[in-house]
Amino acid sequence: MQFKIQHTAEKTNARAGFIETDHGTIQTPIFMPVGTLGAVKAVHIHEVEEQIKAQIILGNTYHLYLRPGIDIIRNAGGLHKFNNWNKPILTDSGGYQVYSLSGRRKIKEEGVKFQSHIDGSRHLFTPENVMDIQRVIGADFIMAFDECTPYPCDYKYAKNSIALTHRWLKRCVDHFDQTEPIYGYEQTLIPIVQGSTYKDLRIESAEAIAAFDRPANAIGGLSVGEPAEEMYAMTDVVCGILPKDKPRYLMGVGTPANLLECIHLGIDMFDCVLPTRNARHGLLYTAEGSINIKNAKWQDDHSPIDPMSPSRTSREHSKAYLRHLIRCGEFLGAQIASLHNLSFFLWLVGEARQHIIDGDYEAWKSEMVPKLERRL
Repeated sequence: MQFKIQHTAEKTNARAGFIETDHGTIQTPIFMPVGTLGAVKAVHIHEVEEQIKAQIILGNTYHLYLRPGIDIIRNAGGLHKFNNWNKPILTDSGGYQVYSLSGRRKIKEEGVKFQSHIDGSRHLFTPENVMDIQRVIGADFIMAFDECTPYPCDYKYAKNSIALTHRWLKRCVDHFDQTEPIYGYEQTLIPIVQGSTYKDLRIESAEAIAAFDRPANAIGGLSVGEPAEEMYAMTDVVCGILPKDKPRYLMGVGTPANLLECIHLGIDMFDCVLPTRNARHGLLYTAEGSINIKNAKWQDDHSPIDPMSPSRTSREHSKAYLRHLIRCGEFLGAQIASLHNLSFFLWLVGEARQHIIDGDYEAWKSEMVPKLERRL
């Protein structure tokens, strides 16, 4: 994996670059649609590439391990062949699912014992076998196994947690470096900074992660309920420590305004379920603000969903029609809305990239953020 910064924005830490992988080039900053089970919800894989213009998607180790199972993925030749996506893939290690399954898991030095949310069966994730599972899945970017702390989080717990995450990372790195890719292309291991919303812990974790000198680094444990101001403060602290010449990935973030603010701080890669999750509930994002399409004000509005949208379906279908589909629970409504939101997120980071290159990112961001935060 190679990362090159092409332009940096004046008065900010925003940068435009590209990441070269064996499955293609990723232009940064980039938003990665979430395909937890190997599919972006409600969207065909060809639409992810052709309409949404995605350059990389996510899969999830925990979910793919349980269904369809790693033997089936191995027999298919890896996730790329299983879902017919020929561009880069990143897999989350399952650390966030460990966090979200607090009533179904036990965290120990060895790893995490947990019960499946599907059938209650018992399993064990360790730093070593999570590396093996992600080798089988075949992602271009493999996330280290970590513990994601909740918010709010007791200081002592957060401090003990980052120590555990760092010990687990050492085991991940050792095991990863002792194994080879299964399918003949390079895979990159990305460590994760933790530390809740405690500045000293974030500094400690960022310094420890940077010392491992991996090709890319991630920031986890944010966007878990903390105020946006705290998320920005922790991101700023960490970006000041992580190497400038390596991609920085802020996990699970966020809203359109979050993306622009964190690009300003020096983040290159994002993912979030909001575009598709909110789409299924009728919340649409546009450059002028967000729309709750279920509101009565749209029921007889036959103008395009968004005449300026990069999504063809948003230009061709009306607000009234989409409202009808969403309210009736028609699958097509979720598909149109998901295509719209994902296309908008990819358009937004593309615009951010262009304004970084043009040299007016800060002025553009200052104009865009208030629009993105209002409801229409």
